[in-house]
Amino acid sequence: MDDSTKRLLQRLMRRIPSQMLQTILDKWAHLSREDLHSLDFTQPKWVLTEHLLALCEENGLRVKHITELEMIYIIENPNQGMWHGFQLLDAEEDAPSIELTQFKEQFKANLTELISHVSIKIKKHTDEAIWIRVAWGDNFTKPYHLKPTYVVHHLQTPYVFVTGVTSKHKPLLNQALVLATRYSSMKDAHLSGRNLTAIRDLLMRQYQQVFPTKHPKPLQEKNPVPRNPNIEKEQAENTENRLQMACEAFGDGTLPQLQKAVYKLETKFRDNSNKTLTGREEPFRGVVEFASTNLLESLRHCVSSGMASTPVTPLLSSITQKGRNYFVITDKGV
Repeated sequence: MDDSTKRLLQRLMRRIPSQMLQTILDKWAHLSREDLHSLDFTQPKWVLTEHLLALCEENGLRVKHITELEMIYIIENPNQGMWHGFQLLDAEEDAPSIELTQFKEQFKANLTELISHVSIKIKKHTDEAIWIRVAWGDNFTKPYHLKPTYVVHHLQTPYVFVTGVTSKHKPLLNQALVLATRYSSMKDAHLSGRNLTAIRDLLMRQYQQVFPTKHPKPLQEKNPVPRNPNIEKEQAENTENRLQMACEAFGDGTLPQLQKAVYKLETKFRDNSNKTLTGREEPFRGVVEFASTNLLESLRHCVSSGMASTPVTPLLSSITQKGRNYFVITDKGV
């Protein structure tokens, strides 16, 4: 093993939590059962790493084997970076018939034609997703494996999810994907987040969009205070209407765990009391960001509880209806 391969393995070992190490190594097919049994997972990680390095050298493992281990870990734990959604456009007639073998051959051939030094690994996951790992070099340097790009694509769908790609390599990756999938172009879906499952479910509409017409009534108090039945009826109807509109805007049941939505403002400033800003010809620019551990759940709760007004503004409902969480607002609209 050369020094760069050792650094890659050491870095990977630092990333993998100690409680996951044994499971991840068990799924790796490059250590014998005797080798695995010789590893003491109760030892400090730096000691375990040195032992693993020695085993890899004894078995003649190279960088391609270490990248396989990295792929196993990333596929099992994909929420490691910022994922960005893209949509393929204008499918050719044979696009629905593309199979994994064809895709792999075409993607590798297209990308290696665009850039001479590049390392590509493609693996099919159990959920039918195609995972691609790309380590980039250039015409003079070898691929740099410490900062790879990861791509996830479900064949026969027009959606692609990417993390770790630079602006320099993005056009090359896009071109290789478009040619391999038999589409004409690819556009930014303006959807991003650290939770890959959330942005995939949102963009591919893989969450419950059946909007209920009946909802459970609020719990009754044990000793209710006498109330006007007409007022109670009106309140119950208002509560049901709010919940209905909340579900229509954001969905029902468990929602994708989207963590933020960003609105970039580029509009004319309008306030008669501030003539300095109102008189400016250039647009007023600002950014508004909504953030939560589960933004869609939070928005649905705000609407259904009456904290937010109804009907739901299209600026918020567009998150689910358009599958986006980045919007630019101008005087012409969103």
